[in-house]
Amino acid sequence: MKGRTAVEVGADGVAVITINNPPLNLFSVDVLLSLKESIEGTLLRDDVRAIVITGSNGKFSAGFDVTAFGGSQAKRTQKELGFLAIEFVTDILEAARKPLVAAIDGPAFGGGLEIALACHARISTSSAQLGLPELQYGILPGLGGTQRLPRLVGLPKAIEMILMSKRVNGEEARILSLVDAIAPSDKLLIKARHWALDILECRRPWVISLYKTDKLEPLAHARAILKLARLEVHKQNPNLMHPLICINVIEHGIVSGPRNGLWKEAEALQELRQSSTCRSLIHVFFAQTQILKIPGITDMNLLPRKINKVAILGGGLMSSEIATMLLLSNYQVILKEKDGKCLLEDISRVKANLQNHVKKEKATQEKLEKIFNLFTGVLNYDSFKDVDLIIAAESESLSLTEKIFFELEICCPPNCIFASNTSTLNLKLLGERTKCQNRMAKTHFFCPSPVLPLMEIVCTHMTSPQVIVDLIGFGRKMRKTPILVSDCNGAVNRMIITYLHAAILLAERNVDVYEIDRAIKSFGMLFGPFRMIDLVGFQVASMISKIFVENFPDRSYKPKLIQIMQQDNREGESNSKGFYVYDKEHKPSPDPDMMKYIEKARTISDVTIDSKLTTLSDREIAEMILFPTLNEACRIISEGIAFRTSDLDVASVKGMGFPAYRGGIIFWSNSLGSTYIYSRLDKWAKDYGEIFKPCAYLSERASNGTSLGNQVAVARTKSQL
Repeated sequence: MKGRTAVEVGADGVAVITINNPPLNLFSVDVLLSLKESIEGTLLRDDVRAIVITGSNGKFSAGFDVTAFGGSQAKRTQKELGFLAIEFVTDILEAARKPLVAAIDGPAFGGGLEIALACHARISTSSAQLGLPELQYGILPGLGGTQRLPRLVGLPKAIEMILMSKRVNGEEARILSLVDAIAPSDKLLIKARHWALDILECRRPWVISLYKTDKLEPLAHARAILKLARLEVHKQNPNLMHPLICINVIEHGIVSGPRNGLWKEAEALQELRQSSTCRSLIHVFFAQTQILKIPGITDMNLLPRKINKVAILGGGLMSSEIATMLLLSNYQVILKEKDGKCLLEDISRVKANLQNHVKKEKATQEKLEKIFNLFTGVLNYDSFKDVDLIIAAESESLSLTEKIFFELEICCPPNCIFASNTSTLNLKLLGERTKCQNRMAKTHFFCPSPVLPLMEIVCTHMTSPQVIVDLIGFGRKMRKTPILVSDCNGAVNRMIITYLHAAILLAERNVDVYEIDRAIKSFGMLFGPFRMIDLVGFQVASMISKIFVENFPDRSYKPKLIQIMQQDNREGESNSKGFYVYDKEHKPSPDPDMMKYIEKARTISDVTIDSKLTTLSDREIAEMILFPTLNEACRIISEGIAFRTSDLDVASVKGMGFPAYRGGIIFWSNSLGSTYIYSRLDKWAKDYGEIFKPCAYLSERASNGTSLGNQVAVARTKSQL
C-alpha cells in the first residue's frame, strides 16, 4: 500500500518488509507505524525465521519528510519522546529475537539509515548512498544515530559524517564496517536473505550496534576528540548551537551509557525542532524547491534539451572560472579570444584552476588530463557549427554585442542559445536588433564560484519557455542553484553592490576596514565585504559599481576608495594586493598601509570623521551594511523582478554568502520587524545620505506593521517577465 509497508514471506522463512512511499520512500509517522506493525507481526509468525528490511524501486529510504521538521511542537512526556527511538527502534527492532538485515540500495539517509543501523547486519549495493544529513536542517539524528554510528565506524568518522552531513557510498561504507557486505542490485535481496539465515544459524555474528564497544576510543581519548570537534565547530561558526548540542549528546552516551544517550538525543531533538535555526534552514530548503516552479512555464511539463557543447566568447578571470566549471561538469568547451596572446593567458588560467582541484584532492591527475581534452581555444567561429550554448563575456557595448550576435546567427545552429554574462546589456533592446530574441538570455555567475553556487538567469517576455527550461537544466547539471529574474542589470548584483557601497561608506568615515569584515563575518556572512571585493577583483567590482551609480544616481553612494587603490595597481587577490595582502598560499593578512588610502578617499570626498561611527558595536556595523542591502531587495520585490520574496532569500544565501541558518535576507528581517528596520534606515538617511533612504515598499510595510516578505509568488505570468 502506498505510504506504508508490504510484507512477503518466502519459502525459506525470511520475511521481506518493503518500505513503500514513492518516490524516495520518505518516512512519516504513518510509515514508521506501519513498519513497526509489520515487524511486530512478523516476529509473532511461526513461519517467519528471519527478516529483511528494504525499500521499493531501488531506494531504501531518504529519511523523514522535511515537512515534519520545524514549527512549534507541543511539550511531550518522556514516554512520548522515547516512543520511536527507544520503544520501537531499540526495544522492538534491535531487541528482536529474530535476525533483521537491512538490504540497502539507493539512498539511506537520516531516519532511513538509523533504521538500518539498528538492524543486526546491513548489505548494500556499491552505489548506495548512506548519510545522516539532519544537521543541515538545524536538528540532530533522532532515531539513535548519535549513539549507534560512533559504535559502528568509530568516533572520528561518525563526527565527520554527522557534523558535516557527509555521505558515503556502499564501497566506502563497507571499508568503514558501516555495512557488512556488498551485492549487486539484482542479487541484493538474495544476499540479505542468506545473511539473515546465517545469523540465525550462528554462522555470522548477531550484532547489537547500540552496545558495540570495539570501535570506541578509551574515554579520555574520546573526550579529547570531542573537545577538538567543539573547537572546530566554534571556529567555523560560533553562532550555531545545534552542532554543539549534538556533540554533547554523543558524549553523554559514551560517558553514561548508550540508552541514556538515546534519552538525551530524544530530548535534544524536541528542543532543536522548535529553534529559530531549524525554522530558518527549513525555510531555505523549501525556498530552493520553489525557485524551480515558474508560473506559466512549470505546468507546460517541458523537459530540458541536452546541452553538450558550450562556447565562451571573451577571456579574463570570470571566463576562465566559467570554463573550469563547465569542464568539471563534462561539457565540451570552446573559448574564443580576440588574439593569440590573450588566448594563451586564458588557457593557462584554466589549466591552473584545474590543477588546483588536483592539489585539493578533488580530482586525479588522470581525470584532469581527460577533462582538459574537452577544452579548445580558438580565434574564429569555424568550430561553432554544432554549439548548443554561447556565453558571451566579451563586451559591455550594445552595438558590439549586436554585431557579435549577428555573426553568431550565421555560424551557429538554429537552436543554439545565446546568453550574455555581462550585467549592463539590455536584453530587450538587443533582442529587437537581432533575429534570435526568443533564444536570448543572460546567465550570471558569482565569484568565487565554488562557494557561491548561484546562477542567475535573466530573460525577457520574448525568451522561449524551452530556453528557460534548458538553462535551468544546464545550471543544475553544474550543481548550481538557478534563479530566474526578469530583464534587468542583475537583481543579485544590485544587492551585492549596495552591500559593498554601505561598507565602503563606513570605511571612508574611518570605521576600520578589518573591523567591518570581522563584524560581518561574526554575523555569519561567508565573507566580509572587503574580502569579497578582493575575491571578485577590483576591476569587476569597479565596473558593477559604475553601472549601478549610472542607473540609480539619486540613491547611490559614490565611493572613491577602490578607484584610488586601483591607481596604485591594487586588483585584489589576483595580484596579491587588495584590501588585504596575500602570501604565496593566497592567505590574506591586513595591510598596514590601508589607512593612507582611506585618508585620501576621505579628502577627495570631503567627508568628515563621525565619532559615533568609530564606536559602533558589531551588531550596529552589520545592520548599517545589511539594512541598505535589504532595502534594495525590497525594491527588487516591488519592481516585480523576482518571482517570490523567498527567491531573494535563496539568492542572498547562494550568491552573497548570507548565513542559511538565518533564513536568507528577507526571512531574517521578519525576526527584527519592518518598523525597526525602517526607523534605523530613516535616521541614517538623514545623517549619511540617500543610500539609506527607505524605499516605498519598506515604508508601506513598516507603517502597516507587516513583514517584508512571504513565500507567496508575485502575481505575474510569463508574458509579464
